[in-house]
Amino acid sequence: MLIVALTGGIATGKSVVARILSEKGCFVQNADQVAHQLMSPGGEIWSELIGHFGKTILKDDSTIDRKKLGEIIFKNPEEREFLNRLTHPKVLEKVKQTIAQLEETGSHEIYLTEAALVIEAGYYDFYDRVILTHCRPEIQVERLCQRDGISREKALEKIKAQLPDEEKIPYAHYLINTSGTLAETIEQTEQVYFNLYQDVMLKKIGRLMKGRG
Repeated sequence: MLIVALTGGIATGKSVVARILSEKGCFVQNADQVAHQLMSPGGEIWSELIGHFGKTILKDDSTIDRKKLGEIIFKNPEEREFLNRLTHPKVLEKVKQTIAQLEETGSHEIYLTEAALVIEAGYYDFYDRVILTHCRPEIQVERLCQRDGISREKALEKIKAQLPDEEKIPYAHYLINTSGTLAETIEQTEQVYFNLYQDVMLKKIGRLMKGRG
């Protein structure tokens, strides 16, 4: 099975690309959803989060108020680093568990993690291929403002908290520019899927050759 990461800055179209690849037959796991489960009451990092940030980040039902937590970490790099150090290894652990289960069943040829911080976390080497979504800065700001209902200033603050695209590109095997129309994004994604399928074949041939050696 080919192990793939789909990454990119906030509001650069990862979810759209993930949906297209899922429809093509890739198994897609959303890292943010995995992290959300880890943060849920009884989850593996819930108590550590409360111990560090305090009960002010809790809702009335004891779930983490992700909006409040987000406001804290985007304003404070040290708190953001703490959350990342706590969360990323646990998410990768869940990813590895999912991959092991899929390889056991043989149900999919391509596994894909949709995750914003694969490169920042230093986990890019774990994956056979890395796909990076990106778009023009003005489009990213506009999308984020519309999506989250926030001001341009807040949007820029969130974007600047992440690694710039130009620093991520060297780590990517495939780039998808989502600045254009949906049809253009679909066309690029379908081409990337074709390339990934070729990569699957190459990986299989490589294993066969290694086995014979």
